[in-house]
Amino acid sequence: MKKKLLAVVLAVTCAIGMSACSSSNNQQTSDTTAVDVQVIDEFNIAFAPYDASETMLAETEPLKGLLQEKLLEKGYDVKDINLTVGASYEAVGEALSAGTADAGFISGGTYVLYDEDCDVLLTALRAAYSKDSDNPADWNDGTEGKYTDEMSKYYKSIIIAGPSAKGQELAAKVNNGEELTWDDLNSATWSVMSASSASGYIYPSLWLYDNYGKTISDLSNVVQADSYSTSIARLASEQADIMVGFAHMQYKYADQWTSEFGRTEPIWTETNILGVTKGIYNDTICVSKASPIMTDEFKQAFGEAMIEIGETDAGLEIVDKTFSHKGYEWADSSDYDGEREAEKLIVNAE
Repeated sequence: MKKKLLAVVLAVTCAIGMSACSSSNNQQTSDTTAVDVQVIDEFNIAFAPYDASETMLAETEPLKGLLQEKLLEKGYDVKDINLTVGASYEAVGEALSAGTADAGFISGGTYVLYDEDCDVLLTALRAAYSKDSDNPADWNDGTEGKYTDEMSKYYKSIIIAGPSAKGQELAAKVNNGEELTWDDLNSATWSVMSASSASGYIYPSLWLYDNYGKTISDLSNVVQADSYSTSIARLASEQADIMVGFAHMQYKYADQWTSEFGRTEPIWTETNILGVTKGIYNDTICVSKASPIMTDEFKQAFGEAMIEIGETDAGLEIVDKTFSHKGYEWADSSDYDGEREAEKLIVNAE
């Protein structure tokens, strides 16, 4: 089964209570109109372990009250909201599958692993990056990339050529409008992250597969880095000709390029983009198909509540600090087809 094939960390039991839903009562609104209010005894939400459990639970405690208030406005009186942190991403996926978690904050990759048992409801928003073109040459105009005031549901991975002779040779071809060949890329030394990294391995492998029918594992000269800082340091020292990573890599390391890595020219002129991957969609809020309380109506109310919470100062402070989320939008399952392609690629590799 795909869950066994792809689990990076063995799923362990996630202690999450069972959900229950009870009957409704009437609430009087300000215009004295009686509104039918559904009473939900327990709503269990599990978080993937983005940080230490104690830290996450302390930071998200105020979310309970905000969520109860918003759901009451939408006709649901939720008596108790239980927040838990799973021992692993897969543990939260298993809890959603079993229905012991009604909703879960998980990565796109985890959602795809468990999409037979849960529905993706919302996609997290993050600040959009100014450079987003699918054409790598458009990134190489010497201008600095930056975060914008716009929000985005995805980010991209980039294949970056450094200042080495080989890196400059490949960059010149791209900037002249020439197509790179597999031999061109295979003649370079690549610095990559571990095989579980979306932007540092998986999506660059998909880019290679889509364009050349090969993956990173087929390259002749690959070195694995323990961090992106190590990887870009190799690029600066010309130990590597190419590295892969998230779209704002140049922006993040612009100062260190000259201050720590010994370069005399700006990173924007000494590095060039050779390839741009498909969008890597942000983290999700998913809901369990096995949960007894997750009716279509309650899913709609919960989704609306989280979107509205993410638009308030108090709510944004919580989700930004804990998850680096800038709010939420309704998700589309097809947005995560790139993750599904990655899954197939990994399964076939095994």
